Formats: sequence, C-alpha cells, structure tokens
Amino acid sequence: MSSLKAIVENLNDAQQCLLRAADAVPAQQWRAVPGEGQWSAGEVVCHLIIIERAILKSTDRLLQKAPKTLPFYKRFHIPMAIVEARMMRLKTPIPIESEMLRGKEEMLAELREVRERTLAFIEETTERDLSKYHMPHPFLGTLNTYEWFQLIASHEIRHTKQMKEIAARLPKAVAYLQK
Repeated sequence: MSSLKAIVENLNDAQQCLLRAADAVPAQQWRAVPGEGQWSAGEVVCHLIIIERAILKSTDRLLQKAPKTLPFYKRFHIPMAIVEARMMRLKTPIPIESEMLRGKEEMLAELREVRERTLAFIEETTERDLSKYHMPHPFLGTLNTYEWFQLIASHEIRHTKQMKEIAARLPKAVAYLQK
C-alpha cells in the first residue's frame, strides 16, 4: 500500500497531466467525437467527475459504519498498473450524464473542484486507519479506502492517455494567410 503522502502526490500529478493533455483539445472541439464509438474530451472529463464523486460518496458512507473484517483471500485485486496501462477497454457501469456536458473551462473547473473535495476528505480523515474499510470494485476486486484513493489517480492516468488520443485524432484547424 502506498503512503498517504504518495497517494496525494499521485492525485496531484495525475490531474496536472490530464489538464496538460486537455490543453491540446481546442474549446470548440471539446464535444467533438474523434471516431465511431469513441468519447469526446468532454465525455472523458464528465466520466472522471462522475467516478470520483461516486468514490467519495461511497467512501463517506462506508466510514459512517464500523469496519468489517475482510478474509485474507479477498484482499487480492488486480494491480493499479493494469488500470493505468489501458490495455483493455472496459465499459463503465456508470453512464455519462449528458446534462453534465458543458464548455471546456467550466468542466475542467468542476474536475478541479471535485479533486479539492477529495483532498479535503483525505485531510479530514488522516487520523483514522482507512485500510480497515473495504469496498468491491466491479473489475478489480475488493479495495481498501487507500487503494480507492489511488484508483482515482490511476483512473485519471488511464484517461489522460485517452485524452491524448482524442487530441491527436481531432481534425486540425488550418489557418489561411491572405496576401
């Protein structure tokens, strides 16, 4: 398990990388889909917002109860490196909410706000041992709370790669010089 300090650094680094990748997508192409069956940059950010909020909400609810003992064999899960590698494409169990799709700057500001809430939540719970609290993940197995926080960073790294792919596939604007 990573230290809490390392998790916070990973969260910050992952978001900075995503924001840099999003810079390569022009605001007027924020909702443009680069290909059949692919997400727009706006949909990627919407997905990240939805997932991080869901993790925070579930974690907050989980911490309201006493931790349950988890059998040793259930503590094993797929490594976060697999999440980050983006070797397999998975369909999200939580659909994109189209009403959340807005302009680029507004959505990126919302993504930053959600991360600020995550970091504040981590700060508020530093005195507790959150490794005793576990929740199942639909693909990875059962994760403790610290692993869920690391998953947020790993998930963002995964989608940073997707954001770069989107930016590369979008049509480039061509400027014409007039003489």
